[in-house]
Amino acid sequence: MTVDRDDRPSISRTDRTGRPAVEPAPDSAAAAVRGVAARVLFRRTARAAQVTVDDGSTRSEAGGGGPTMTLVDPDAMFRRLGSSGLIGLGEAYMAGEWTADDLVGVLVPFAERVGTLVPPALQRLRRLVLPSQPPEEENTVDNTRSNISRHYDLSNELFALFLDETLTYSSAHFESDVAAERATAHDLARAQRVKIDRLLDHAGVGPGTRVLEIGTGWGELAVRAAARGATVRSVTLSAEQRLHARRKARDCGFEDRIRVDLLDYRAVHGEYDAVVSVEMIEAVGMAYWPTYFATVERLLAPGGRAAIQAITMPHDRMIASAGTYTWIHKYIFPGGQIPSKEAMRDAAAGAGLRVDETDAFGVHYARTLRLWRERFEANWPRIADLGFDETFRRMWTFYLAYSEAGFASGYLDVVQVRLVRDRR
Repeated sequence: MTVDRDDRPSISRTDRTGRPAVEPAPDSAAAAVRGVAARVLFRRTARAAQVTVDDGSTRSEAGGGGPTMTLVDPDAMFRRLGSSGLIGLGEAYMAGEWTADDLVGVLVPFAERVGTLVPPALQRLRRLVLPSQPPEEENTVDNTRSNISRHYDLSNELFALFLDETLTYSSAHFESDVAAERATAHDLARAQRVKIDRLLDHAGVGPGTRVLEIGTGWGELAVRAAARGATVRSVTLSAEQRLHARRKARDCGFEDRIRVDLLDYRAVHGEYDAVVSVEMIEAVGMAYWPTYFATVERLLAPGGRAAIQAITMPHDRMIASAGTYTWIHKYIFPGGQIPSKEAMRDAAAGAGLRVDETDAFGVHYARTLRLWRERFEANWPRIADLGFDETFRRMWTFYLAYSEAGFASGYLDVVQVRLVRDRR
């Protein structure tokens, strides 16, 4: 079957993802004034970050010869920046208004300076100027299913074309930082299984263990836990993931040990020896972290353990950016919020849980994202045949590169933590 496709940026229509289409850059008088201010601020920031900005007529050279950002339509890009901040930067890339031969190389210096990109005086005005998170994206029981579906129900075929054979959509663990830096696509599946096994070890999963998995993914963790002799209940809000995970359990011969429910984690009841969750807390929302950890504590059997893998950011930046509506929210993960290690520790403590062990490996996530992005680009013709257009390609490329830059710069980290009941 052939699928209609459009190789031009679809800047005026809603694509198959259900996300807002990229509108043309604002052209009001106010947007023009803001664009002038954004141009001055951006060029100053680029010089400090040692990024060369080339708009075709002038070239702002970075000291020491840094990566080059090519502005195809600088006026439009700066009007976007002035009107919607970093949302505008991502939208300008999606609309083809700027590009870079080394996208991650351009983004890393900005990620390293994210706390100082905007002068303090202007930072105080950000909540007055920039959009806030829409109430319909708050992670209430009623909204969360829609938020999850917008990303994870895009297409199982899409994810299969850039993930490895395990269909694991979280950071791999390459056993050492040196191994991570040298890893190739051939190493990815093994590194994903290593990551899963480390988490199962933290939770003490073995023969007879009753396991609850919050956030199913496509079923690899459930299968590996069942292979250890555990019985697994996994909950997800993605219909596409549930379908695949149930089929995988059946094909691997574990249909009698794995149950996959389309269910919000807050509605789970029962008692489990181990609760495990991989990079799901980021979708919970800051307001619901206490509920999340209270649910984990409620479901743990006496002597049980929880093991969670989570993306983290510095605590001060988490506080400063809380409530800000970002490009990632608008186009990739509606309703999400990356926690800090301190925020997780405090929310867990409030629920009567104590962080017993922590394992951080952010460098491994940078490499994982690079390998995903390389596979995405290599398989783009097949992805396009699924019905995704050129704007989606630029959106997804920016998302993967933006995320990689966060980990490569050290601004983001990924950790596995073990939680036990606090007996004090």
